[in-house]
Amino acid sequence: MADRAETETETADVERSELEAELLERREAALAEVVKFGDPVLKSKASPVADFGPELRAEVERMFAIMDDGMGVGLAATQLGILRRMIVFRASHDGEPTALVNPEVEWLSDEVVVAEEGCLSLPQVSMDVERALHARIGGHDAEGEAVTIEASGLEARVLQHEIDHLDGVLILDRAPRAQRKGALRALREGDAYSPTMAGEEEPIEPGEHREPKTDA
Repeated sequence: MADRAETETETADVERSELEAELLERREAALAEVVKFGDPVLKSKASPVADFGPELRAEVERMFAIMDDGMGVGLAATQLGILRRMIVFRASHDGEPTALVNPEVEWLSDEVVVAEEGCLSLPQVSMDVERALHARIGGHDAEGEAVTIEASGLEARVLQHEIDHLDGVLILDRAPRAQRKGALRALREGDAYSPTMAGEEEPIEPGEHREPKTDA
């Protein structure tokens, strides 16, 4: 029995290692399609989508796949070099991926929260960013139907992050100055950076709280 148990454990370990290797390979392939810091498209404003149809739906499916394989929680068309106002997101592991075309911020709460954000276009870098805790976002689905999303917490943060991309705004533009300088240095040198690593976390004011890091 002991030998059988050991064999089963070894088999499970091998299968787990193979799965991890496959996931890593898929992530690297997905990230290779994402535009990285330094490309001027990331600072460009996207244009509204006018045509809805099979081509748009195919692009949405491609964005879903890249977001999931890249292990991100959101992706803007701008990050694939496509200057059209379109985003996809999945704020929870068990949630359905959602596409939003021509998104517009209709309302943001006065209540804000600071959280560490990463970005698929800024490899190995994260910064503290203050965002509204609640948001109402309007737009259209991939079929052109009007939708309104009432979001809170992580979902609200991801939506704000991705809509920033459509306007050429990066987390670098919203981070505290010291963190921005540290992140820029890391990006130039190919190093990693986070506020925790650098001991530069923004102080939390009374009544505020800090959310976990997100990658979008």
